[in-house]
Amino acid sequence: MPVPDTKHDNPLTAGINITQAPQPCTLVIFGGGGDLTRRKLLPAIYNQALEGELPANFAALGFAIEQMDDGQYRDFARKGIEQFSRQPLEPDYWSDFERCLHYLQGSFDNPDAYVQLAQRLKEIESNFGIPGNRVFYLAIPPALIETCVCQLKAAGLVMPIDENSPFSRIIVEKPIGRDLESARKVNATLSQNFHEQQIYRIDHYLGKETVQNILAMRFGNAIFEPLWNAKHIDHVQITVAEEEGVGTRAGYYDSAGALRDMIQNHILQLLTLIAMEPPWIMDADVIRDHRQDILNCLRPITSENFDQHVVRAQYGPGFHHGEDVPGYRREAGVAQDSITETYIALKLFIDNWRWAGVPFYIRTGKRMPKRASEIAIQFKSVPPILFNANHDQPLEPNVLALSIQPNEGLSLRIATKLPGTKLKIFPVKMDFRYGSTFGEQSPEAYERLLLDVMAGDATLFMRRDSVESSWAWVDNILNVWASSRTRWIPEYAAGTWGPLEADRLIESDNRKWRML
Repeated sequence: MPVPDTKHDNPLTAGINITQAPQPCTLVIFGGGGDLTRRKLLPAIYNQALEGELPANFAALGFAIEQMDDGQYRDFARKGIEQFSRQPLEPDYWSDFERCLHYLQGSFDNPDAYVQLAQRLKEIESNFGIPGNRVFYLAIPPALIETCVCQLKAAGLVMPIDENSPFSRIIVEKPIGRDLESARKVNATLSQNFHEQQIYRIDHYLGKETVQNILAMRFGNAIFEPLWNAKHIDHVQITVAEEEGVGTRAGYYDSAGALRDMIQNHILQLLTLIAMEPPWIMDADVIRDHRQDILNCLRPITSENFDQHVVRAQYGPGFHHGEDVPGYRREAGVAQDSITETYIALKLFIDNWRWAGVPFYIRTGKRMPKRASEIAIQFKSVPPILFNANHDQPLEPNVLALSIQPNEGLSLRIATKLPGTKLKIFPVKMDFRYGSTFGEQSPEAYERLLLDVMAGDATLFMRRDSVESSWAWVDNILNVWASSRTRWIPEYAAGTWGPLEADRLIESDNRKWRML
């Protein structure tokens, strides 16, 4: 597949560092006619191809129930790429790229469809010189995972792990279960049909540029690691704010809520990267072992300390971007008596030597004033002497803020003297943004993660024990809610930063939420 030479000088893609090159393979997308494929997966492989990142022998096969042929699927892909790709579609290149796109219509529960899938794969691999390597991406509802996995195995499409066999790898989208018991069931099905080394549980947050940069920032700069502990850090805040409401996801969201949808998957994984110990080598399992250690050290939230550590709420009617918007219970597809949380704030602790006594404040919600995701490390204040001697106007503490979206980068707040004859101290920010520094948009998370699967690098993917440990911790909160049997939940106005109860949670410790 020819690639324009002008793309090879891109410093962002040139900086992608994977331990092995992506290997020739066929990407089989279950749910290939769905929204995730149109918005994320097809634009991702197009951008990879445009920048010379895909293996030389590569093909993609969409597999879904929708009626399409190859030509119609290529039109479907083109429209998605034109609308959602971070780079514009190049007509001269498209005619070469679209030849790698194929489609097979079939039902996921029909064994005959998998016979056709096996035959179609052999034809594609013969035409493209692909040695039987396959990546199966399950871009499907969670209820279909077990069916697809078992059918793949029964059809002989799962190869053993050995040097003489082509690889079979499977990518599983969240959510994996809705509690510990169901997660174990999904994982058991996966393990019965695939080896753990073949399973890639994807969390797109871990593919974002700033998240990838956490380890480089911590362990590539000597100034940070000596301060990265309870002696110097006062607290950590993690915020994931969403502007939109529940939208078209009401059917799923009303049975899930913010705790299941955001905390268990995305935010606990961010927490492990911020808090983990230094790995002795950049190896996938070593890094995942260290992340798992953090999950093992999370202090359980129980009924005895629940009200001091957990706040949940639901957005009500409000005024957002100049328009009146309905409350959650007025959204289409939401039960009028729903107590599903669209906002949750937590105070949690990691009971290990490095973090003993340091609170981690976490909040996430829908219908917030803006879309923003940030990790902020607030250091302890300097002693109340010298420049900090004024008790009425204390110096603002140093804060290292990692912006995950929308403007990826980091900033460090420090105190400095204002110019002039008088001694006045003022906080300033040392600011770095990927877009302004490197001159163009960072690759999308799915681009990096797909390349990692093709290369066999599982560093940024969740292991079975990580999924189950995070569910075990979250289940404590779910069980307290279930046992309370309350039919009331606090509300916050749409377009605000959450309920008063969340402010009280952090202000009771003489701290406050950051303004984003």
